[in-house]
Amino acid sequence: MKPPSRSFSNKHEPLPSQRPDNTAFTQQRLPAWQPLLSASIILPVFFFIGLSFIGIGIGLFYSSNNIKESEAPVFMYYELSNFYQNHYRYMISKDEKQLSGDLNSLKNPSNECSPYNVNSEQKPIAPCGAVANSMFNDKILLFYNNNGTYVEVPLNGKGISWWTDYNTKFRNPTDGNLSLEMIFQGTAKPKNWLTEAYNLSSDPYNTGFINEDFIVWMRSAALPTFRKLYRRIDSGNFTDGLPPGEYQLRIVYNYPVKSFKGRKKIVFSTISWMGGKNPFLGIAYLVFGSLCTVFAIIMLIVFIKYQGKIDDDI
Repeated sequence: MKPPSRSFSNKHEPLPSQRPDNTAFTQQRLPAWQPLLSASIILPVFFFIGLSFIGIGIGLFYSSNNIKESEAPVFMYYELSNFYQNHYRYMISKDEKQLSGDLNSLKNPSNECSPYNVNSEQKPIAPCGAVANSMFNDKILLFYNNNGTYVEVPLNGKGISWWTDYNTKFRNPTDGNLSLEMIFQGTAKPKNWLTEAYNLSSDPYNTGFINEDFIVWMRSAALPTFRKLYRRIDSGNFTDGLPPGEYQLRIVYNYPVKSFKGRKKIVFSTISWMGGKNPFLGIAYLVFGSLCTVFAIIMLIVFIKYQGKIDDDI
């Protein structure tokens, strides 16, 4: 039997070179500097960082505690406790493209929103996801007792969100001259919402995905007890703050908290250069600065104790 024919490559054909280019970068000939860390360098750095953070923390904590929750200008917050917005699966349960006004994502939400991406009729949910579905939706009204007559205090819902969120991150979808209601046709509202997204407000610049209550809610909080800005009191007869007297809060209870054993509060507060009353940042600086200082003291004690032995060994 005749053996099968085989093809052979030319043994004299040069193989491609695997050697990197002869440059200073590829051959690792660039000049380098490696710091020699010693106690005389590390200890002052730790002391400086620790004391600096302690000083900043004291300033932040003092500024937060000096905020008076009654004078002008007055901001109304709602506070929720035992609500973990920082849970990873909860935080990613949204469609960034949909919230930025992408028409395709409006009708085809991301799987990250599952199981809040479509309803029982398989209609796409807009806005989709667990974050949007759990949006705070109590309606809060404030009244002032003016000589026996309760006068409604005007509450301003504009300008309560971050400028970058309202003007850049969140956008309503557009499609020619179609109205927002027509664009949302074929989609469903989130399960726990009382109305569709395009009907959140009669103001065309404060509805849909650019509704400021919605935008504020979508910025997840870091701690299980948090406050979110609800309204500003800065118009009418209350531009100088809330005068002394009797007030009445009327709340339309739409947002249940028993399911996660939480609590709701309404807080009136002023702000300082660092924002509203929030001692967390000051405490964080104090803790980090104190740890740096303690470690610096420990390293100083160890250095003094063993310095003589090190010198003898040398």
